[in-house]
Parts: sequence; structure tokens; C-alpha cells
Amino acid sequence: MKHSSDFLIIGGGVLGLTLALELKRRYRDCSINLIEKENAVGCHASGRNSGVLHAGIYYPKDSLKSRFTREGNIELHQFCADHNIPIRRCGKLIVTKNEAELSTLDLLHARAKANDVPVESLNEDEVKKLEPMAQTHERALFSPTTSSANPKDVMAALAKLAQAAEITLHTNTAFRKFDGQNVITTQGEFQSGYVINAAGLYADTIAKSFGFAQTSKILPFKGLYLYAKQPMIQTHIYPVPDLNYPFLGVHFTVNAQGDTKIGPTAIPALWREQYQGFDNFKFGEALDIGFRSASLFISSNFDFKRLAMTELRKYSKKHLVKQAQALVPTCKFQDFAQWGPAGIRAQLVASDSGKLQMDFLFEGDERSFHILNAVSPGWTCALPFSRFLCDEIDKKIV
Repeated sequence: MKHSSDFLIIGGGVLGLTLALELKRRYRDCSINLIEKENAVGCHASGRNSGVLHAGIYYPKDSLKSRFTREGNIELHQFCADHNIPIRRCGKLIVTKNEAELSTLDLLHARAKANDVPVESLNEDEVKKLEPMAQTHERALFSPTTSSANPKDVMAALAKLAQAAEITLHTNTAFRKFDGQNVITTQGEFQSGYVINAAGLYADTIAKSFGFAQTSKILPFKGLYLYAKQPMIQTHIYPVPDLNYPFLGVHFTVNAQGDTKIGPTAIPALWREQYQGFDNFKFGEALDIGFRSASLFISSNFDFKRLAMTELRKYSKKHLVKQAQALVPTCKFQDFAQWGPAGIRAQLVASDSGKLQMDFLFEGDERSFHILNAVSPGWTCALPFSRFLCDEIDKKIV
């Protein structure tokens, strides 16, 4: 079967849907096909993330992440309000463990101010008044605009809007190849005036079919949260992160329902969708990722060996709780019940240098566009980031 449209979007995640909606807003008469290999949208990162609406504290002012996190936070709050999606406006504490972390805390404060993000500096007594269970060394930062929402609720609302806008969603339709003319899928051929690749974990392999992503590959990292048996805290509690990595360390999160969880891990996955056991196992994929991981162990622009060993230890509940006790000393192993569903971070790595890509990254030309790195806080940023991407696409197709 052959399908034709003005635009073809590959990937039914948050960016795939928001891009489709933005294109339809700009080109009202255009036809859009969106293909998704699963039986519903949002089955991967967009529906499995923490649900935290980030504020934009961590990122340098000249980065795309800093530009769109603040705007995205405001817009996603409004989107949830407009669609009756519950939001927990809990805020976030960033606490310190020792004297050495105070300089990084000051850098985060400076970045927040540069990004025009509301933030408050608190002393130890003020931290205790805000969240009695939290502990900090001398000072902490409080982000009042960090919140939580259920990502599945947001994805359901976006899918409903897409259907109302007459965007055709083709589920159970997986990309196979680009033959130079058409996109070949498991459900036939798709002919399109312009192709947009928003395929997350497989964005790099699809991009290579079009001649892009020649010097980068996605390395998957598995994220797990451990859930408490009952609510423990009222606000998110995060450590001061190591800014050399795109991960924020073990922290306490309050989800939209009020549940408390600790994590996440950032464990190198053995294949791209290694959520549980041997589900979705692909031998060739595991071989390729294993080879790349081994190469990073030997030589990379960051200490991959230390990162991998540190993260693998977090498979132990006891070790994860011990990490969390640096933030909340009174929490105990018996306070926590079970792991939540895993998520996989589609982290782009430069294959020539082994360097982690810290910011959003995309490539394209007059016939296709590829979003190669849209990791956290991509969910928060999706609405304004999609407008920006459509601006970039407009430049390609003019």
C-alpha cells in the first residue's frame, strides 16, 4: 500500500506530535502522515520520563536547552491547565553535601539568573521550614516553578489534538529504509514532500539512511526509579550535579499523584529498548552497542568507565537508598517498595571523539530533517522547541 502526504513524521513521541501540530498550524491545508512503530504514541521516552516540568536552572545561557526550558515550563503548565491535566506545583530544592559543592551551587544560581528563571537562595533553617526531611550544607537553591505532571496524560491530550487536526497517525508502522524516493515501512510505502525524523532511540540509524548522523551514534542509558511505600516529601530534592555529565544524580521526586521516588539510574543499556529482561533484544544491536561501550571504556572525552561502574552499582536498592540518604538522612531501605517502569535515555555520542552531546542537536536539508539529540529536558521544552525546529525546516524547504 502506498501513502502520500506533504509531510511525513517518523516517531510518535512528544516532539513528533508537537511538530505535526505546529506544521498544521503554519500550513493549514497540508497533509501530514505520522508513523509510529508501537500500537500507540508515547510508548518510549515521552511516556516513560519522570514527569518533572523543569525550570531551566542547569544550562548555559547560550544553549538551546536554556532557551527552551524556561519557555517550555511556562507553556506546558498552561497546556496542562487548558486540558485539565493535574499538576503538582511542588517546586525543587537543590541541596549541597559539603563545602566543595557551594561553588557549583553559586554557578547554578548565576545560570538561573542569566536564563531569567525564578530561584531563591535558602539557608539551612529555611530549607528545614520548606521541607523538614531535606538536609543541606549551609545553603540550597529553591526553584518554585519546577512541577510534576503525568507524561501519559500530556501525550494523550496531544494525540487527541492531532486527530482533531486531521493528522493521520499510523501506529504499528515501523521504518525500514529510505530507497531514495520513498520511506519503506512495515505497512507499505510512504511518499512525502518532506520527511521529519523524530524517532528518539532510533533517530541516528534513520538519519544515516538519508546521509546524516555520519559522526554520531546514540548510546542508550537505562533510568530506573525506586518508589517509596508512602509519600515522604512535599518538594523535589536534588543534589548539586556534576556539570560534566548530562545526568542530575540520584534525587527525590514527587510525581503528579504525590508518590515519592528516588533515582534515576543512568546505567548503560545493552540494547536500545532494554526495559526489562530480554524484551526487545536484538543481537546485532547489542553487539554494536557493546563494541562502542568497550571503545569508550578505553578512550573517550569523559570517564565512561567510572560513570558505568558508578551507575551499575545503583542496581542495588541498598546502594541507591544510601545515595538518597545524603539528601534525606532519615530515609531507610525499608521505606521503599519496588522499582517503577524503566525509561531509556537516547544519548547522542560523537563517534569520532567519544564526547557526550550535551545540547539538543539536529541536521537536515531540502528533503529531510533529523532530530538527533533531544534528551531531558526535551519533554518540558517540546512546545517552543517544536516551533524553533519548524523555523529551521522552513529555511530548508523555501
